[in-house]
Amino acid sequence: MVLLGSCFTEHFGERLLHGKFDVEVNPNGIVYNPVSIGLSLLRLLQHQPYTASDLFALNGLWHSWAHHGHFSESSPEDVLRKIDAAFGNAQTALARCTCLMLTLGTAQVHRLLDSGAVVANNHKAPAAWFAQEMLNVGQCVEALAPVLSVLHVQRPEIQVLLTVSPVRHTRQGMVENQRSKAALVLACAELERQLPFVSYFPAYELLLDDLRDYRFYAADMIHPSAVAVDYIWAYFSRAFFSDDTRALLHRLTRLRLAVQHRPFRPDTAAHRTFLETQLAEVIAMQELMPQLDFSAERLHFEQQMNA
Repeated sequence: MVLLGSCFTEHFGERLLHGKFDVEVNPNGIVYNPVSIGLSLLRLLQHQPYTASDLFALNGLWHSWAHHGHFSESSPEDVLRKIDAAFGNAQTALARCTCLMLTLGTAQVHRLLDSGAVVANNHKAPAAWFAQEMLNVGQCVEALAPVLSVLHVQRPEIQVLLTVSPVRHTRQGMVENQRSKAALVLACAELERQLPFVSYFPAYELLLDDLRDYRFYAADMIHPSAVAVDYIWAYFSRAFFSDDTRALLHRLTRLRLAVQHRPFRPDTAAHRTFLETQLAEVIAMQELMPQLDFSAERLHFEQQMNA
């Protein structure tokens, strides 16, 4: 699987990685708008790596308009090194990908006045550098439909899952946020209508309609709480995973919690029994699923037993 999009993508990516799915998450970092998501995907498909000409200097750091700020560094060489590594990993993943998940965050974009290009991240550059605009439904569709069609030609077996992030973008106000989300929801519906390999998962609707109480939001009252993400993840699991996969994920969750366990009395016989039981579980799961890597978990329990 390859996941691209807003910060909500990171929530699902983390859970899929914990479940030992073969997943590549956000090779450009968090990207919010459909134009930037489409362009990043197109460069991967066309094998067009980023170069020094894609970088610019601001406030003592070098940045890329196509990447999140965690790629920024004090030298262009360091930025390109990080970008190249992520780009290579994403190309490898996309070449064998069977499921692409795109999470759209906002239809509001910053467009550079000197070039007219939409940026993925403004890197806190001066406001005078940009024109702000709201993409309409047609522009959102046009940003994604052609590149998804190219992807399907290259990977006929691929399934594309679209979702709209439930995280609100309130900097321009609540009305503008609602209009933005509406454009994205309608664009997803049109993409689903046009492209038979595209489907929609209602993460946005689950948080706003099923979970209407503010207790399902984090302290900033914008991002979903852990409880809300768990709820949406459970809905996602029921929609897309078999009973066997859900049972496996339950075992993997228990194993991950066992790894995170910090004993109050590590020198007791009870803790020794706990370690032996968990090591036996790791060995059993490795035998059951030899294609998955349990080396880190095995090493953890073996080191604890030998400590």
